[in-house]
Amino acid sequence: MTVLASPRFLRAVLWADAASCAGTALLQLAGTAVLAPLLGLPAGLLQGSAALLCVVAPFAAWLARRDPPWCAGVLFLAAGNALWVLVCLALLFTGAAGTAAGQAWLVIQAVAVGVLAELEFMAVRRRASGMLVNP
Repeated sequence: MTVLASPRFLRAVLWADAASCAGTALLQLAGTAVLAPLLGLPAGLLQGSAALLCVVAPFAAWLARRDPPWCAGVLFLAAGNALWVLVCLALLFTGAAGTAAGQAWLVIQAVAVGVLAELEFMAVRRRASGMLVNP
């Protein structure tokens, strides 16, 4: 069994996803007043995305606690992460972030979330190829 097909690897990625969602949500909710002008992003966007992350974080944690993780749920999470990347890139290329710090924030978000999405997709693909059976 490869590392990518291991339920432990997938659970670690899911825990990282849950932690990053929770941390980003906390940062954006607690620091909206400071972050909005610093990043040049609307306060409503920061709060709205943080609220969404407050839903995604427990879902990712729930998936990580399952033994083995539920493949359909992981695919749903990975697809949501891919959508998050597209939204970050759309905001970046439309000039929604009014500062260099805001542009950097969007790039960091896109790269980090993109890596998580790819790791989740890869782990599920490896497991689905017959290395592990998951109902």
